[in-house]
Amino acid sequence: MSRNIFITGTGTDVGKTFVAGLIVKKLSESGRGAAYYKAAMSGNVRGADGSLIPGDAVWVKEVSGIRQPLEEMCPYVYEHAYSPHLASRLEGNPVRMDVVKERFGEVCRKYDYVTVEGSGGILCPICFDGEKIWLEDVIKALGLACLVVADAGLGTINSVVLTVEYMRGKGIPVKGLIFNRFHPGDIMEADNIRMCEYMTGLKALACVKDGDTRLDMDAGELAALYG
Repeated sequence: MSRNIFITGTGTDVGKTFVAGLIVKKLSESGRGAAYYKAAMSGNVRGADGSLIPGDAVWVKEVSGIRQPLEEMCPYVYEHAYSPHLASRLEGNPVRMDVVKERFGEVCRKYDYVTVEGSGGILCPICFDGEKIWLEDVIKALGLACLVVADAGLGTINSVVLTVEYMRGKGIPVKGLIFNRFHPGDIMEADNIRMCEYMTGLKALACVKDGDTRLDMDAGELAALYG
């Protein structure tokens, strides 16, 4: 069986998929069998044949160079760029936890390191029809610890601390922070990171700049975070 970790963010558009792609790439290039999984993916476009193209999965596959088939990466793909609970309601295909777990298990049996990405922030509702599923339920059902991705800029202290404290209150292990859109030499961003570390007791594992093609982190240290 594989070793796994969950990537959540302090909100939408903080760069979870960008960072997840770099993480998968780092593991793959170090010779580890790396894979990607996301329970529900919204805001996707249709191909020429009318089928939905899982955009996040496509990006991770392309940037990382892994050969994992797209159909393994995400069981629920939606066209509407809404929270999964609303997109699934409009498209008539609600998320089922048993399917999420089954498909995740299939990936885990084939690969050594599975990086699981969440939808939106930690309070994202995944399904609110019949079975009510929140993102935290997915994390717990899959038995995962987490990394938190945050924007390095203004406002991140509040969003990081609130996210981490909420997760801890729900009994979800958090192993560290990764800051995206970091600008070396920016005094405010450097102080943001220092304050987030102090207030959460967590380490900033890496800082990612716009356009980075590699994660500035030792592959062995990264792999050790997976459980």
